[in-house]
This record gives sequence, C-alpha cells and structure tokens, in this order.
Amino acid sequence: MTELKFAGLDGVIILVAYAVIMLAIGWFAGRSDKTVNHSLSNYYLAGRNLGIVALFFTLYATQYSGNTIVGYAPSAYRTGLTWLQSISFMTIIIGIYLLFAPRMYVLGKKYNFITPSDWLSHRFKSKRVTILAIFLMLWGLGNYLLEQLVAIGHAVTSLTGGTIPYQVAVVGFILVMLAYEWMGGMRAVAFTDVMQGVVLMVGVVIFLIGAIYLAGGKIGTITESIANVDPGLVGVPDLTTSINWFSMLLLVGFGAAIYPHAVQRIFASKSERTLKRSFARMAWMPPITTGLVLFIGLIGIVVIPGLDTAGSEQLVGLLANEIAGINGFFYWVMIIFFGAIVAAIISTADSVLLSFSSIVSNDLYGKYINPTAPEKKKLMVGKIAGVVVISLLLWIAWNPPGTLYEIFVLKFELLVQVFPAFVLGIYWKKMSSKPVFWGMLLGAVVAGLMTWTGHKTVMGIHGGVIGLALNFLVAVVGSILVPSAEEDDEEVAAPALTRMPTQN
Repeated sequence: MTELKFAGLDGVIILVAYAVIMLAIGWFAGRSDKTVNHSLSNYYLAGRNLGIVALFFTLYATQYSGNTIVGYAPSAYRTGLTWLQSISFMTIIIGIYLLFAPRMYVLGKKYNFITPSDWLSHRFKSKRVTILAIFLMLWGLGNYLLEQLVAIGHAVTSLTGGTIPYQVAVVGFILVMLAYEWMGGMRAVAFTDVMQGVVLMVGVVIFLIGAIYLAGGKIGTITESIANVDPGLVGVPDLTTSINWFSMLLLVGFGAAIYPHAVQRIFASKSERTLKRSFARMAWMPPITTGLVLFIGLIGIVVIPGLDTAGSEQLVGLLANEIAGINGFFYWVMIIFFGAIVAAIISTADSVLLSFSSIVSNDLYGKYINPTAPEKKKLMVGKIAGVVVISLLLWIAWNPPGTLYEIFVLKFELLVQVFPAFVLGIYWKKMSSKPVFWGMLLGAVVAGLMTWTGHKTVMGIHGGVIGLALNFLVAVVGSILVPSAEEDDEEVAAPALTRMPTQN
C-alpha cells in the first residue's frame, strides 16, 4: 500500500488506541471467564455461547477482512466489471454454509466437537483420513495467516507515513494479537471482531462517498468514463475469462465454507436459532461489502487512470490521499478507517491462528501424541505451536511472495480437497473411508503440482477445481463400487435438517 500523506503521527495515535482497546478486550474476556485457559471448549469455542451479535460479526470477520478493501479494489481496477465475480463468490459461500451448517451444529453439540477433524474422525473412524485432512487444513490456515501478516506490515507502514517500518509493524501487532488471544481465546477474538466490523462497515461507505465526490459526483457516468479509459474493462468477457469466473466460484465457494475457523464458529454458536439468524444476515453482506469495494475500484479507474499492476496494488492508499484532502471530516475518517483496516486484518489473523492452534492441540497432540493429557496441557501445546508457526511465517513475510490476490488463491487449492469428505459425509451414510482418502490425496497432488509448476489454470479452470473434480469422482465412484469397510459401519446417522427461518 502506498504511503498515506495525510497520516504520520495521527496514524500512530489511532493505531496505539486500537492496540490498547484490543488488549483491554482480551483482558476483559479472560477475566469474565476464569476457566477459559483450562478448557478446550471455553478457549477455542467461547464456551459454545456466542450470541447473535458476536457470532454475526465474527462470521463477518471470517469471510471478510481488511484485505477485502486493500486487495479487491485493485482487482476491480485491473479487470473492470469482470470483478463482479467477487460478489457472486462471496454469496455462494453463504449458500454452501447452509448446506451443512445447521446439521453440523447439531452434531457438534451432541458429540462435543472442537475442530472440523473431530467430525471426520467421528464419521470415518480412519486415522489416515483424519491426518490427511489435518495437513490440508493446516496448509490452508498457514497460507491465510501469511496473507494477513504481509497485509499488516503494509497497512501499518502506510498509515503511519513510514514512521513505523514494515518489519516493526508486523512484529509489534503480532505481539498484541498473541497477548489478547492468550488471555481470552475465542471470546476475545469475537469481541474484537465486533469492534472492527462496525468501524469497517461505516468506513467503507464514507470512503465510497469520498471517491464518488472525486469522480465528479455523477454515478451514472462512471461506466461511460471507464469505457473512455479502456473499453475492455466494461466489455463482455471472453470465454476463458468466463470459465475462470465459474472456476473461481467453485474454488472459493467450497473452500471458504470449510475454513476450519469458520466451522468452529458453527460449533461456538449459542443455539441453532442464533446460527440461522446470523447466516440470514450474512446473506446481505456480499453486495454491501464486496459490492461497494468493487465500485471503489471502478471509480479508481476514472480518478487515477493508467496504473500498472504494481501501481494498482496501491490504489486504496492513493484514493485515500485524495479523499483526505477534501476537508477535515474526511481527513479523520480516513485515519480511523485505515486504523480499522489494520484492526480487521489482525482480527482475521487471530481467528486463523486460534484455529491453527486448536488443530495442533486437540487433533495432533490430543489424538495421536498424548491422548491422556489434561486439557490445560493441550491448550499450552497449542499456544506454543501458534508462536512457532507465527515465527516461521514472519520469516517468510519479510520477503512476501506475489500480490495479495495471488496469496489469496494459493490457500484454497489444497484446502478445498477436504470438502467432499466433510460435506458429503454428512448426507451419504455409505460413503467409505478408503475412497475418501484416495480421492482427497489425488485431488491434493493434482492441485499442488499444477500450482507449484506454474500451471495454475487450464483453459481458465483452477488446478484446485480440477483436483476437486478428480477427488469427487474417486470418492463417489469408489464408495459405490467398493463395499464399506468395517470401520465405516459404526457411523452415526445425522439428524434431519431444519428449515431456515423466513425473513420478513
């Protein structure tokens, strides 16, 4: 992100204020529940007691972050109206949630699931299925966390006008995040999500108003102005682009819906009714969030034309500089808004780190290394593992790979391979562990090889989607042709889905 010329010392003050608030929330969350550091359920799932406000905003923070602003607007700038796909793939995530979330909540409550792999262990009773799924989930979480670390450094440096260097910014706010997360666990994470979610929503709206003012205030002529700059940005996309759009829908829709930290929020809901009401409200968020960001990116084409790929990555900062110069109101709103972007990125990072730690402590250590360990010891193992992985990713973030969007895509290629086992396993009683394992493994190998050899797409289709198709084929056909193993005969029948409440 480009340096914000209006920031500097004022930005430092705002960031310090956000850091103090987050630490205070962590302290309060830990103090309000003194058992939080003694129970896996209390620490990782907030005691399964998140109400509708906290659950909605923590789900919102899971699906969106500061990177939605910083990363998606430049994508809209480069691709034009084609980036409408950002609204559709955020919408499809909600649809996929509704396929399994109500039923998964019932199962999670009945069997006290802590992590997604608890469900897979319960369903397939196969060590190799569980371990492979754990590896793929940790891969996705690791990539997602790396994305947030890179963004934190750029956002803080930009907001403070370079007063706080990139490396100092990353380390400083990671220490803040570790502190409040250690004190309050999921409860602290959810409460910080409420704070940053409200400020981010309001800030996006005001940012858009400022951008429209810069464009002359005539919304109806934006498309015409873009066409004058580059007609291709408002034209009908070609066949390859359209196929890539559909591929992205599948990759993100299936992948993001089974984010481990998203699934754990299903387990953390206070009730099934609370969960359903939260998802009903989440359905409105794609046009409100990614839709407004799309419009900001399109306005950027008119206000600051001619940026190359590297330059377009700085679009939000460049527009903010212009908006802050309108008057004193916009000046302070931009500072507070960019502080909220930093807080939002941190709130996403803390959710990912918490989920990563839970998988290490509950699944790897708790299931396979020391099953008899007390929960307090398992929690400590998870916390230490979080510090270790953060240290490793910080080393990588010193020289971040690719644009934020490229990092974003990378995490889905392998994570999405868990989808058939996780969701089909809920509905299909005869799904067998052996085909599930081989489908997941082959899908991951295909997706990984395509990504690592630089062949990320074939005719616009992502390697992760090609791997997923192979995964589905092997898992489904194999389960039909091969009789279920004895280990699958003990599976529990899932309760029936209830209907979503009608919204008036």
